[in-house]
Amino acid sequence: MRGYDLKASKSEVVENGFAVINNIFSDKEIEGIVNVIQDMDTSKNTFRKSEDLFAIRQFLKEIPEVTKLVFTDRLKDIIKEVFGDKYFAVKSIYFDKPEKSNWYVAYHQDLTISVDKKLNLPNFGPWTTKQNQFAVQPPLDILENIYTIRIHLDDTDEHNGALKVVPKSHAKGIYRPETINWGIETEENCKVKKGGIMIMKPLLLHGSNRTTNSKKRRVIHIEFSDKELAEELQWSERI
Repeated sequence: MRGYDLKASKSEVVENGFAVINNIFSDKEIEGIVNVIQDMDTSKNTFRKSEDLFAIRQFLKEIPEVTKLVFTDRLKDIIKEVFGDKYFAVKSIYFDKPEKSNWYVAYHQDLTISVDKKLNLPNFGPWTTKQNQFAVQPPLDILENIYTIRIHLDDTDEHNGALKVVPKSHAKGIYRPETINWGIETEENCKVKKGGIMIMKPLLLHGSNRTTNSKKRRVIHIEFSDKELAEELQWSERI
């Protein structure tokens, strides 16, 4: 019997833009994921490594053997009940914020999607290209339909880079961080236990602070959609 209420979690995501559900992965399951990541060749150009951050873009494509470890029956149950049965993965990133990291992220919305090519399409843009990967800001209805799951491989709180968010900001369209009215808005730190997940809408304003407690923060970030893109444009990481 599961120890969480998915109807309540779905309501939280709809109303506030996010929800935290702990105890989704066991310690053994997390250990299995970590072991696969540690065995990877980190010299590829989709890997970014510095003193403050280690990241793997197109994570599920680069490490296909991790897919079956990530998509447990429990996680698939959550995707179906909270998102819908037609959702598929469209983007994945692994983030490792080391123990001494000074890396912080200012408030922002996730406004781009990863696609397979650059096309001149109405309402798609601006475009960016990094390491032969194409990203574009799509029409608002596509962004509004995306869900993100963040799988936490470590206990995470405000002292080691847990996300801080502005509840309900996902429902306000494109919301420029410099226009946040803190007389109206509130901030919440999203503590997540090792093996827990955070579900969020990409239009939710979010950021994170520097690490101050010398503890790692490793997260697998996966975005999901149920929409096909315009014309011959394809999601670059559809799984």
